Amino acid sequence: MRKLIVILWGLSITSCNYFDVKKTSTETILNEELKTFNWKDVDEYPSFSSCDNAFQKEERKKCFTQTLINTISNQLAHQNIVVTEDVADTVVMRLQVTYKGELNVLSIKADSLTYQQIPKIDSLLTSTLNALPKIYPAVKRSQQVTTQFDLPIIVEVN
Repeated sequence: MRKLIVILWGLSITSCNYFDVKKTSTETILNEELKTFNWKDVDEYPSFSSCDNAFQKEERKKCFTQTLINTISNQLAHQNIVVTEDVADTVVMRLQVTYKGELNVLSIKADSLTYQQIPKIDSLLTSTLNALPKIYPAVKRSQQVTTQFDLPIIVEVN
């Protein structure tokens, strides 16, 4: 009996480490989760109500960009732009859709010839965005998020 008590006592002393609970802080869990998080992709792209019938992620993105391009093109077509030389350029607009659904123009990049022939191209392009319907922001993990993207616009004036 004495040998059994000594063996049990010896086992209980060496097994104490098995009963220790390792505590993991919430910061450690958050940091591990952030490492696996893809910051460059969203679950749902920004959209318009006209894009609600598109169920696939890529279809919604295409519908959103196509609606933007069509609205800008239609608005620019109503402008009377006079140039001395033909202009054929791809203007790149960097846009931001906030988590509240607000559209902001971050920058507009165009060729120097385009700026020379159409000095007010920035204000023309920015004013065309006023005709857009309500924008629904992008969604990442069930949260509305701010996104930004580049929108190429082909400008041709003869």
